[in-house]
This record gives sequence, structure tokens and C-alpha cells, in this order.
Amino acid sequence: MERVNGYHGQYLSIDVSKGTAESLQIAPETLKTYLGGSGLGTRLLLDHRAWEADPLSPEASIVFAFSPLVGSPLTTSAKFAVVSRSPLTDRINDSLASSTFAIAGKRTGNDALLIHGKAPSPSILLIEENDVRLLPADHLWGQSAESTESRLREELGADYSFAVIGPAGEKLVRYATISHSGRHAGRGGSGAVLGAKNIKAIAVRGQQRTEWFDQEGLIKEARDLSKRSFGPATQKYRELGTAANVLVFNRLGCLPTRNFQKGTFESAAELSPEAMDAARDKMRSSCAACTIGCTHIYKIDTDNESKSARIEYENLFALGPLCEVSDQQTVLQASQLCDQYGIDTISTGGTIAFAMECVERGLLDEPWLRFGDNEALLRAIHLIGRDESFGKQLALGSRALAQIIGRGSIEFAPQVKGLELPGYEPRALQTMALGFAVGTRGADHNRSGAYEVDFSEQVDRRNVTLAQARLAVETENKAAIMDSLILCKFLRGVFEDYFAETAAMLNLVTGWGLDSADMLHSAESVVQAKKEFNIACGWTPVEDTLPSRMLTSALEDDHKASLTSDTLNSLIRAYNLERGWDENGFPIVTGDSV
Repeated sequence: MERVNGYHGQYLSIDVSKGTAESLQIAPETLKTYLGGSGLGTRLLLDHRAWEADPLSPEASIVFAFSPLVGSPLTTSAKFAVVSRSPLTDRINDSLASSTFAIAGKRTGNDALLIHGKAPSPSILLIEENDVRLLPADHLWGQSAESTESRLREELGADYSFAVIGPAGEKLVRYATISHSGRHAGRGGSGAVLGAKNIKAIAVRGQQRTEWFDQEGLIKEARDLSKRSFGPATQKYRELGTAANVLVFNRLGCLPTRNFQKGTFESAAELSPEAMDAARDKMRSSCAACTIGCTHIYKIDTDNESKSARIEYENLFALGPLCEVSDQQTVLQASQLCDQYGIDTISTGGTIAFAMECVERGLLDEPWLRFGDNEALLRAIHLIGRDESFGKQLALGSRALAQIIGRGSIEFAPQVKGLELPGYEPRALQTMALGFAVGTRGADHNRSGAYEVDFSEQVDRRNVTLAQARLAVETENKAAIMDSLILCKFLRGVFEDYFAETAAMLNLVTGWGLDSADMLHSAESVVQAKKEFNIACGWTPVEDTLPSRMLTSALEDDHKASLTSDTLNSLIRAYNLERGWDENGFPIVTGDSV
């Protein structure tokens, strides 16, 4: 089969039950349509009929997908996607992450790694160019992600890159993460999928590089993109990190507080990056192959031991205002504990905040678990990570917990399709409300950038119109390209003509001669592939909604922030028609469809 520049043209299908692997070719047309990352990963899951298997069964498949830009000099291109059926939502899940794992994984000579089966005992999956084998990991079982990676580097060598799970992944916490170099493929529980396969870590090493169609032009483009990455579009991320959103969102009344009961937090200033910068030591770092440097790491002093926590807006929102906790030290400790156990901070905070409200309402007999209680937050995280006591139920996520509690608690469980909402209050950001409702992996601010519309001057963010459905589709299409190429979302503001510029960039790598229309076609194909996977899993239109409280009650502190189910349903119909689907959201069947 013809080799395409930027690709190896094959993926590795690994059966960890047997410890065997098979190289399978990828058609050039598949690569041209689905590109890589989330798009390619979803396509491979469809081809392997992965919807047929329970996410935690041996038969389940999980894909680590790279992209044509990995290994190139383009800034932020060292990324990979982890794609599987989610044990939290039972729908498609694609989590992105940045690290040298992307570069080393692609240098094994593969555009993706597809893993299925279950190892007989706790194992390390070692993948090199011509060698795939299982090594014992009994001595690592129970270790944190950071400790595991450190020990593997000592045992195997610094020339390997690793993707590992923490104790939560081993215990099948439904929102367990996969970690690597301090970064995480966080949402949807991919860590539990690996844990169910007895895979504690994946180690990759290789020397196979791909060729670029126009190396000189690519280097020139890389220099220009790096220069633009230092411009005003990324300034706040470099200086303060994403945590800069805390005060902005609070001022706008869209900072979810007290399990989405309010849109403002009285103590928001105490958790601002400005306040933390003044109170404690901080260092900045960058992801692999990144010039932006948005990572801000703060020092924590606990129990005569110095630790640190990487802080982003979502950590702060979920473990702070959402649980009504304002103490810096507690929020930093909580974030560090999530990293230690290997659990998603958004789902952790969302599930705990939901449980806190259930206790407050008398629906749950855990009197120690109260809003604003620092020790209660930390105790709950320990229980989740250790899978002990009430932590066993918290580990299932807010939707499953609501189903256990009953008595109408599902009405205020902060989730869509089982995935906990990120830090954007949908009643105050109503284009984003649509993005949450129709998101294929659930409530998601990364697969839909609809909040950009709400923050623009194009719309009234608290009085949505049907015209905003088209704008939501546009942001979703852009995200589909970003997540398949793969590039950092923080670069989106540096492009003037997004599809034309990304097409030109990809052409320098592949020589395909693509234009804006081709990139739009790829975006739509990726979105549709995810939808088709969900339909095969049993999706129905009633899943595209928000928690009923958000459709029946205004925010307590902003009565103008109100959204009805009729309005949301009208938006969803407009969105579906804009996508070329029927009004209920079922796509027209194509040749590639399930």
C-alpha cells in the first residue's frame, strides 16, 4: 500500500490475553478523512465493532492514536488521543494528552496502538519497533502514577516513554485517568479500561520517523506558528494559566458554585492565581514540544513534606467553588491527591458536590460530607482513590450515584450522559448549554467551543436564539480538526482562516493538496463517526439534554440566567438539522456507517 508522508500507514493490534500483536494497514483514504488522534481512534473502534463489548470486559478495545503532525517541528504537536467506550458514560470517550509518549509511540512505526484482551496478571505492556511483550507489574500495583513512572524509568531506562495508571485505575474507578509525565488523559475513565485489562503501564520506544512532504516549508511554518503562539491570544495562559478564568467567570456570573446552584463564589478571589502567586512558590513548565508554557505548578507544604500541584481552571472550579471550598491549601492538596490516585478532577469534584447536596437535603446519610468542609473534601477523595466505604459509590460518578439514591436526585446530578459538567454554568452561557447537551462524550468544553460564542459580541449569552446552533456547530467542527491533527486548543486564536491554514499546514506534511472544504469534510466525518458509535451503543435522543434543575430553575444569584426545556429542545433540533441529520439527531447512513 502507498506510504503517505507524515504517516506509517499501519496500526498495531495487541491482544494482551495472549501477548501477541499484529500490524494492520490503514488505507490512505481513511487517513485523509479521519486524519489521526480522535478521528482515527474513533474510526478504528468502529472498524473493530468496539461498541459490542462492555468497557471493562476483556473484549473491550482501547486505542492510543497519534497524528501526522507528531514528530514535526510544529509547536504543541506532541499529543495523542486515547479512545474507547467509556465505563462512566457507556458512550464514546476520547481524551487527549501531551507528552513524549506521543513521539516515542509513533516512532514504534505505528499510527495507533489498539489494545484488547486481559493480561493474566498485573503487567507492563512494552512496545518497541519489532517487539511487543508483557513484563510483570506486581511490584508496581498499588503505586501512584508518579511513583510508577519513576520506577519504570529506573528499571527500563530513560529512553522509554510511559503511560501509566494509578490505584484508582486498578480499582476501576469509573473516571480513572491515564498519566504520563505529570499530564493526564483525564475524562471518561480510560484508566479503568486499562486497569480492567491488568495493564499498569505501557512503555514505548522506537526510532522510526516519518518523512515530510515539504521539510523546508514545514520548518518555516513551524517558526511562524511558534512566533504567533507568543502573541496576545495566549498571553493569559502564559502569565497566569487557565486559572485566570476564575475571577473572569465569577464576575460574569458563570462560575459554577455549590453544585451548580449559583454562578458566583464569594471567596473566588482567594483561589485566583494572583492570590496564589502572592502566597506560595510557583514554577512554570511546558508540555513536550510546546512554546506556550501554560502549566503553573504551586508548592504545597503538608506533614513536613514539600509537594506540588499543577493547577488549571478546571481543578480550581471543581475542587473549590463547586464544593464551596475556599482554602488554597485544601484545593491544592485535593488536586494533588487526584493526580496521586489517578482520577479526573472534574468528575471527582462534581460527584462529591452532588453528594454534599444530597446530604444537605437529607437524601444521603453521610453527615460528615458538607459543603465548605475542607477535611470532608480530602476524606472523600481518599475514599474514592482507595475504593473504601462510601468511596465505592462515589467512584461510580454522579449519575450512577443518583440512580442508587433515587428520590429525584438525578434532577440535580451535574452530568450529561454520565459525564460531569465542566466549569461553565449553562444557564449563563446558553450556546454552551447546547454544546453540553449534544456532546457525544457528554458535557464537554473541549469537543465543543460554544462558550467562545457566548463570550463574543455576536450573541446575548443569557438569551439564546436558534441562530446560535450554527455557531455551535462551527466551534465543534474546529475542535474536531484540532483533536485529530492534534494541536493545542490554546492555538485556536492565532488562526485567521482556520480551515485554510490548517489545510496548508497538513499539506506541508503530507503533500495532499487539501483545501478548506476538505478540512470541513474531515471535521464533519469525525463528528458523525462519534455519533454513529454512540448510536451503535444504544444512544437515543432523550440523552441530549441537561439536568432538569437547569431547565426549570434560574440561578439563585442571577434570575436572568434561566433556560427552559422547550428552548433547549428547539436548539437541539436546529443543531441536528444544521448537521444534515434528521431533527432527532440520527445521521443519514453512509458507506462507512455502522
